[in-house]
Amino acid sequence: MSRAQDLRQTIEDEIVEGRLALGARLDEVQLAARFGVSRTPIREALLQLAVSGLVETKPRRGTIVSSPEPHNLVAMFETMAEIEAACGRLAARRLAASDREALEAALAACAAASDDCEAYYAENYVFHGLIYRASRNAFLAEQALTLHRRLAPYRRLQLRVRQRLPQSLAEHRAIVEAILVGDDALAAERLRSHVLVQGDRFADLVAGLRAPDAA
Repeated sequence: MSRAQDLRQTIEDEIVEGRLALGARLDEVQLAARFGVSRTPIREALLQLAVSGLVETKPRRGTIVSSPEPHNLVAMFETMAEIEAACGRLAARRLAASDREALEAALAACAAASDDCEAYYAENYVFHGLIYRASRNAFLAEQALTLHRRLAPYRRLQLRVRQRLPQSLAEHRAIVEAILVGDDALAAERLRSHVLVQGDRFADLVAGLRAPDAA
């Protein structure tokens, strides 16, 4: 891995994990000083992140952590909902014994972390990743993981909404139940509903984007 790729991964992780806030300015000089490198690999890393959509360049502001318009965010969540539904459908059809054990363990880990937003988010990431893997479709799983990371800052904000953690955990239980009994249509529908933002959930998400530190 080149230095620029390594820096890209580090900055991406900080965005996904919420350490770099939505709308935060990414100054090349400051980043170069922080990481002890020249501006060239920093610039290359930011260009790579721009391709993925995690950062964008704004007139008079420079490079910032992306905060997309509401209609674009809806489109991304709609796409994610359909991809997750496909993963759940295939997982219900193709579930192996090892997948069953891993999903049950991941669900238990989510329950154990359900009083801590950040801890729950980390377990949530594992939970969804296991469903992608259980689909036994490597290409679909790769696309799901890529978009999941792209939406990670916004999914984290959703979890900060009051009562969203227990609701999310209940949805996880229902998803696992459908997958374990092999009901592919129900698993797909429950995952689609779990991911899709609409109505009050979308209003809460947009409010969080306007004041990400207020939770």
